[in-house]
Amino acid sequence: MSQEGYDKLVAELRHMESVELPQVRDAIAEARDKGDLSENFEYHAAKREQSRLLGRIRFKQRILENARVIPAERLKSDCVALLSKVEMTNLANNARMTYTIASPHEANLREGKISIKSPIAEALLNKKVGDEVEVRVPAGLLKLRIESIQQS
Repeated sequence: MSQEGYDKLVAELRHMESVELPQVRDAIAEARDKGDLSENFEYHAAKREQSRLLGRIRFKQRILENARVIPAERLKSDCVALLSKVEMTNLANNARMTYTIASPHEANLREGKISIKSPIAEALLNKKVGDEVEVRVPAGLLKLRIESIQQS
């Protein structure tokens, strides 16, 4: 995982623990003060939200416990690897696209980051500039040529 992705996860976890969780606990206390809990919709909704939030917190904690930050200087620049920014051409329509190969927890297509476990990333791994790869995707078979590789 990149240092940026790790720091983002830590910030999300801190926000959930220090802001969202106290808000949910306040909502539970406020709903409890309204009386009969058996028919108190606000109380049950707040408890469900607390359960959902605690699950998300545990999930993020497990990710961070098992995460390894990869220093940029350890990454190879001559072939595609984790955290590589790859520019490629779709040989069917000559469309150019650029993606960064990221950990599954950092993947975000809007930011141009695809998971290392995606079909495209798996096909590109350990390939060099000029290599052509075929990738089976849900839409069919893609033929891509690697134009450039940069380390993030």
